[in-house]
Amino acid sequence: MTELSEWLAHCERLHPKTIDMGLERVREVAQRLGLRFECPVVTVAGTNGKGSTCAMLEAIALQAGYRTGVYTSPHLVHFEERCRIAGEIVQPQALVPHFERVEAAREGVTLTYFEFTTLAILSLMAASGLDVAILEVGLGGRLDAVNVIDTDCAVITSIDLDHMDYLGPDRESIGREKAGILREGRPAIVSDPVPPHSVLQYAEAIGADLWLLGRDFNFSGDKQQWAWAGRGRRYSGLAYPALRGANQLLNASGVLAAFEALRQQLPITAQAVRNGLAMVELPGRFQIVPGQPTLVLDVAHNPHSVAALTANLDAMGFYPTTHAVFGAMADKDLAPMFAKIGPLVDRWYFTDLPTPRAATASALQAHWQAMPGRREVPASTHASPEEALRAAVAAAEPADRILVFGSFFTVGGVLTHGVPRLSAKHLG
Repeated sequence: MTELSEWLAHCERLHPKTIDMGLERVREVAQRLGLRFECPVVTVAGTNGKGSTCAMLEAIALQAGYRTGVYTSPHLVHFEERCRIAGEIVQPQALVPHFERVEAAREGVTLTYFEFTTLAILSLMAASGLDVAILEVGLGGRLDAVNVIDTDCAVITSIDLDHMDYLGPDRESIGREKAGILREGRPAIVSDPVPPHSVLQYAEAIGADLWLLGRDFNFSGDKQQWAWAGRGRRYSGLAYPALRGANQLLNASGVLAAFEALRQQLPITAQAVRNGLAMVELPGRFQIVPGQPTLVLDVAHNPHSVAALTANLDAMGFYPTTHAVFGAMADKDLAPMFAKIGPLVDRWYFTDLPTPRAATASALQAHWQAMPGRREVPASTHASPEEALRAAVAAAEPADRILVFGSFFTVGGVLTHGVPRLSAKHLG
């Protein structure tokens, strides 16, 4: 196998399950690989805000002159988006030798697609001469493949109900799983303003250096600027992060706390903070595509993130009609999502997604139509996100707003094919 696509197909065939929680198999292969980092490692877990947190950590570290490595998942369009070195997405061919290394070290150990690909990316990052490695947890924390690497600083973002089949039925259970990334004596930054008690209890039990929002660091702001204060440093007159959205100051506050906790190993300047926050980019997180009608892309796919998306949409001002393209996995808690965002949507376009884990478009539509007290608005079903977006573009007027949200497959499906050309009526 000489191409990344061949290796990814190989990984998909290795294990009968998509998700198989546990670290024994991954740890065994990681030990054979001799997988270790010679630089500080920041590990980020949480339900929402992980991607934004990783992007801000990376942007500030780059502005401070550090060589960064970032691992995030899932990807929107191309697999190699999951790994960035020095701010650049890695080339597919650069990953191939590391897939070969994992295969050689595996010696018959059965790995899931996520476990195999995580080890390959970690292998590449460990060989890349990094100054800092930033690792986003895929699912949970305690039993996630990323957790085979001991972190120097853990960040736990907002915790909400998601993946309950694997992580437990409530925030306390889920919080305990997230807290599995914490390490004895190491900083544990919690940017959730109301964290589950299970996180605090576990941090105390293992002797982690717990940083809590409101106790060890905090922020304040008005419409023009914001300020942050930590245990030993303050920043004032900060411009708002380039990432849009109501929760980005929570994420940014956790990021600044992480750098404060690591200041001996990774000193940064105030200018690096200002430049990094001003320049950070993250596709698919309340991403507004220029043009008419207005196009908003967001991977919100659980009640907490959809609530944040709703607040962000509300703050955008008036649009005559909001068209919503939506696709999601079958295990999602749809009722609170529909209840929150439903009042803003004037027309639905439900879409199938190219994965067996997804709910069908017709199932999503049926769930919406069964909602008590819902608005009576048009709804249609479509075979793909691209087809759904084309239908929305055809129906929309120039002053309207089109929202594409839900699974990474939904937003990625739109980005894969490019935004369709606007119909003649938009061109005047």
